[in-house]
Amino acid sequence: MKTLRLKPGKERSLLRRHPWVFDAAIAKGGGDPGETVRVESHDGRFLAWAACSPHSKIRARAWSFDEVQRIDAAFLAGRVARAVQARALFGIDSDGVRLVHGEADGLPGLIVDRYGDTLAAQFLSAGAERWKGALADALLAATGLDRLYERSDASGREREGLPPAIGWLRGNGATELAIREHGWRLTLDVATGHKTGFYLDQRDSRRRFSELARLRHFRSVLNCYCYTGGFTVAAAHGLAAAGALEGAELVSVDSSRPALERAEAHLGLNGLAGAKAEFLDADVNATLRRFIDEGRRFDAIVLDPPKFAPTVAHAERAARAYKDINRLAFKLLPPGGVLLTFSCSGGISADLFHKIVASAGIDAGVDGYIAERLGAAPDHPMTIEFPEGEYLKGLVVVRK
Repeated sequence: MKTLRLKPGKERSLLRRHPWVFDAAIAKGGGDPGETVRVESHDGRFLAWAACSPHSKIRARAWSFDEVQRIDAAFLAGRVARAVQARALFGIDSDGVRLVHGEADGLPGLIVDRYGDTLAAQFLSAGAERWKGALADALLAATGLDRLYERSDASGREREGLPPAIGWLRGNGATELAIREHGWRLTLDVATGHKTGFYLDQRDSRRRFSELARLRHFRSVLNCYCYTGGFTVAAAHGLAAAGALEGAELVSVDSSRPALERAEAHLGLNGLAGAKAEFLDADVNATLRRFIDEGRRFDAIVLDPPKFAPTVAHAERAARAYKDINRLAFKLLPPGGVLLTFSCSGGISADLFHKIVASAGIDAGVDGYIAERLGAAPDHPMTIEFPEGEYLKGLVVVRK
């Protein structure tokens, strides 16, 4: 068994059972991509069994902190089964579910979503890649399904020295799927959609937005970076439940025409006619500025932008981008208007995001109440040992 020996003092994070070992912490040793290595302190004490990633800044990702544990197909099958079983704890009202959430489920670099009868997986680390076949078999055994599509095309694979990989790993068939979420239906394509096909992490925030629409009877809603219109459908569903959909203004903005076409189709799929729905293939910043110039106002605005800061190193530049869009959105809110604003950037902490939004409000000359804090749905867990799992942060701000 190959060994990684750490520099003095660099064992503290592993003693807290944090799963990452950075290259700067290593005194000597290494391994092949995905190979299981023994991680030791500077004085030879066992710390963890880990998958080596020789091309990554995160040089090793821990599988286990138990010295007698054997890392093999049976071990991985047990981890997969435990992750799948854990989702029953969360009471998820959907057949679109995150089944494996990487490090939080003890399976670093593995992301698996279930969309009805189909699994979609991302193998994003050298360790997950090395064990891909065993993990695929374990996923089908744990779920009783027979279709698994691979979407290993995220930027994380490049940092691991791995090429993109897309296609059926197990089974075959149509990649166009439909899922049920709360009281509505949504469609996706696991071959071409973002991430594994859809943003399941915003499931509960969409439900909350639907509840707010039902309670507050929004007459105008602006959904920015709308992708396939999940928040638009949620708002329309809530307004319909309140008998307030007729004549309501629903504006959805994205830079992807195919995504907008699917968003428009989603309103029809759910029988949500009657609103004045507008789908704009446009730049969000330019659109917000144009709406300000036109004197338009919206009772509710959703800002759900892409990842501006993948790492802490990008935080300063990302902070400026987040501040700008929030400043513009505040200018479009009337008193009593509601802003749902999000950051999915791991490099932006919840505290920093709050400060960015506050600064944007000050620059816009607007004050507001932080009515709620939002985060990823519970099947995208943050654990005590891996707080980096809290990548999605959201605020509900009601303008004074």
